[in-house]
Amino acid sequence: MTKLQLNKLIERGYDFDIQEVFKEGWELFKKQPLFAMGYTGFIISLELLFVIYLKEYALLFSIFLAGPLFSGFYLVANQLKSEEKVVYTDFFKGFSYYIPIILIWLIGQVLVSIGLILFVVPGIYLMVGYSMAILLHVFAGLDFWESLEYSRRLVTKNWWKFFLLVLALIALNVVGMVLFVGIFISIPLSFFAAYCAFERVMEDVLIEDAKEV
Repeated sequence: MTKLQLNKLIERGYDFDIQEVFKEGWELFKKQPLFAMGYTGFIISLELLFVIYLKEYALLFSIFLAGPLFSGFYLVANQLKSEEKVVYTDFFKGFSYYIPIILIWLIGQVLVSIGLILFVVPGIYLMVGYSMAILLHVFAGLDFWESLEYSRRLVTKNWWKFFLLVLALIALNVVGMVLFVGIFISIPLSFFAAYCAFERVMEDVLIEDAKEV
């Protein structure tokens, strides 16, 4: 996946079906439900540990741990899509991309926060626009700033579709939190669905790569 291919994709555009990416995400979840829920439980427990017992350091979890931990879902989704065997430790492979993911996570949140504080609309635009940044770093090998910029440019091409996807993911997790135990399903499902959306967006690029191989 090269920058030239990404630029061509931005020029010609793309589309995806939100309902279909949720269906695909659900199929991925069903392949490893216990691992996915167990890993979600680990993340929630770790976050609660910081919130309840290490309040002074709670922000450190968001900055230095959340990004790599949640990125593990993307890597496992990729393995499941490729019909590869998944072991529990695969969920922690986000730490293999630690520094770039931290930079994407931190700088993305800072820029979104500035946009929300100053004008609201730019903040929402960037929040949606940066939704593919980590995926682009991990699977396209872009550096942290290129990942943010290419994500913004790609998402802008079909921004409203991504906005609806983000709203659907938020709604899913709100329902999950209301049901409490539902969040052990809604969190991994959200990341699996987001990965499937990424694959749909990159479909033509992936086909080109396959032909070259």
